[in-house]
Amino acid sequence: MEERTLSHYTTPTQKTLENLFEDFMKKESIFKNKDALSIKYRPEKIYHRDEQINTLSRILAPVLRNEKPSNIFIYGLTGTGKTLVTTYVTSNLEAFAEKHNIKLRVLFANCKMKKVADTEYRLLAHLANLLGEEIPTTGLPTDEVYRRFYNALERVGGNVILVLDEIDALVKKVGDELLYNFTRMCETTNDVNVSIIGISNDLSFIDCLDARVKSSLSEEEIIFPPYNYEQLKDILFDRAMLAFNEGKIDEAAINKCAALAAQEHGDARRALDLLRIAGEIAERNNDDRVEEKHIDMAEEKLDLDRMTEAARVLPKHSKLVLFAILTVLKRKKCVLTGDIQKSYELLCAQMGLRPLTQRRVSDIIAELDIQGLINASVISKGRYGRTREISLSISKTTHDKILLLLKQELDL
Repeated sequence: MEERTLSHYTTPTQKTLENLFEDFMKKESIFKNKDALSIKYRPEKIYHRDEQINTLSRILAPVLRNEKPSNIFIYGLTGTGKTLVTTYVTSNLEAFAEKHNIKLRVLFANCKMKKVADTEYRLLAHLANLLGEEIPTTGLPTDEVYRRFYNALERVGGNVILVLDEIDALVKKVGDELLYNFTRMCETTNDVNVSIIGISNDLSFIDCLDARVKSSLSEEEIIFPPYNYEQLKDILFDRAMLAFNEGKIDEAAINKCAALAAQEHGDARRALDLLRIAGEIAERNNDDRVEEKHIDMAEEKLDLDRMTEAARVLPKHSKLVLFAILTVLKRKKCVLTGDIQKSYELLCAQMGLRPLTQRRVSDIIAELDIQGLINASVISKGRYGRTREISLSISKTTHDKILLLLKQELDL
């Protein structure tokens, strides 16, 4: 009797997959170092941020004389280099301080990071843990967490700089008392100077703080403007040389990527994402190099991902309003607020929910417009007042996918 081996049981599909993987391994990769296009990558040279780097460095330099520097708030839209520059300056400052035996610690926290630093308790626990003070993720009174954090600061001594990225997200969630407490740390801790660097995408964030908090901060501000087309080109060419093997990306593709990102408020992060996804698409399609067409495909994928995520996290009534809008816009090019109100109320009745008022629905429509999920233009109807004319701001493919997502989320 013939002895059977594993190969006798290999299905055609398994063999095909094996061939696919073998072909992938044999083919030269488009990428040389894909990490050069990731948000975590720290480049040796930071383009077009010399002014901000020098300003931040000068404000922080007094720590080298054991003096407390000013608190700093850094503002700018997403992808304008705020976190990159702050990390670059503070890491160099720490290295210089260590070389000259100066006591300095820089503690970094992203206040939007879920289950890490997105509440007052978690932020304090995270910062204390960085100083070697073990605090459980839940279970202690907030006063006790503050006490342990202060004790950890005193043990470290010297100068401590707290870098609070996305600080506006936390303050909107828990209030500005947290900032006030941080600014008073020097009064309750001995032999330690504590300074704050707050990073925010919200240019009006500081104006919303309580007058007492603003007074105690005594902050300096650094603004990061959006990158323009030429600046984005410099950044992308530098990263492309690091990320792609020679001859694997067209110059025209980089130029197009820079142009698209310049239109999107000068967002370098988006530009790098576009370049990375374009490379991945080219590899999947077995194309030899990244061309303009791959940038177009990457943009469509990024937009779809961003829009579907925005729709997925909406509150239930906002999802219902958006579902009503997208359903009506399957049949029409544009629609008025009143028509959406009727469709929305029918959906609420179908789900056994009490509908929101027309004014609140109008507010939701305005919010969906701000998020880019729809276009909602205010038009005048003379003596009948004003209304919104609503149309699509997304592609047909994205429209269909968001509709399907909302149908599943709402169980319709």
